[in-house]
Amino acid sequence: MPPLSTDLFDFALPPHLIAQRPAERRDASRLLVVDRAAHRFEHRVFSDLPDYLHAGDTLFRNTASVLPARLQARRASGGQVECLLLRPTPQLNAWWCLLRPGKKLPVGAHFSREDAFEARVIERDSEGAAKVEFYTAGNVSIVEIANRLGQVPLPPYILREEDGNDRQSDLDRYQTVYADPARQVAVAAPTAGLHFTSDLLSRIQSKGVSTANLTLHVGLGTFKPIATAQIEQHPIHRECFELPQACQRALFNPGRGRRIAVGTTSVRAIESFLSHHHAPIEKGNDYIAEASLYLFPPCHFRGVDALITNFHQPRSTLLCLVSAFLSPGSTNGISWLHELYAEAIRNEYRFFSYGDAMLIH
Repeated sequence: MPPLSTDLFDFALPPHLIAQRPAERRDASRLLVVDRAAHRFEHRVFSDLPDYLHAGDTLFRNTASVLPARLQARRASGGQVECLLLRPTPQLNAWWCLLRPGKKLPVGAHFSREDAFEARVIERDSEGAAKVEFYTAGNVSIVEIANRLGQVPLPPYILREEDGNDRQSDLDRYQTVYADPARQVAVAAPTAGLHFTSDLLSRIQSKGVSTANLTLHVGLGTFKPIATAQIEQHPIHRECFELPQACQRALFNPGRGRRIAVGTTSVRAIESFLSHHHAPIEKGNDYIAEASLYLFPPCHFRGVDALITNFHQPRSTLLCLVSAFLSPGSTNGISWLHELYAEAIRNEYRFFSYGDAMLIH
């Protein structure tokens, strides 16, 4: 098959459809329901989701919790520093971070926040990230400080005033209701899960639908657009994921219902695991690895029968994944994706992280 042009995954989006705030109620978001077999769709709201679920189905969901990872600090000269915590290192209180202004913070540079921490840049990688060592009073962890002082690392298309008045609202809403506080490993929310409420989950459970939890450490790579001429040339980002034994068993349960992934992060973890394993890990251990799988047409899906997802950015790897899922094993999903997105735009659906959702089944 010839390479796929990145232009195939582009579309024009009116700026006013980029959701700046979530729906007033989580499950009041709109839901575009796509029936792949019948090649049709219908407009619903997310609280209608139980109408499309059946006893025996399993929802696979990412329980990663978002760390308020954006910290403000100062250089010795008084210049402002923005430090975004990306991922911890084995070294105590040392993290890989994104720093702004990066050029003024070479290896050996110091920055600090009064009464919170001092920091030193100890290494740089080829992609511009900095390894930063933090020094805190009483060896308090930088995670504790981030939870106290940090801002939610909202994607760049969500605009906020610098007064911080939206911090508490974003702390509450840029987080799923089932996020595990012990799994505070994400710098971006698994946004398809933002639509669920505790009441909606209870209704789903009452229908005989089960849930299986996994964790994917969502990183900034999820927002990186494809900059190459063909999608195959794009260097896919890596993200750590964890599949507990119970989740592994749920993937290999013949005779049960559909395996429904809540979000592309769940798809990425499931398909990465199944690309290496054809049965649960025997010794009952959690499976921990790096997801480096790039899913685009005409790929097949081994472990996902239906997908709940938001509307994604143009020229993104997530758009490639969704188009592949619309028509596995072919490239027909690309044109269908454009039809569906055009329909959503005509009907004023809200796009991206705080936007509306699709159910593809």
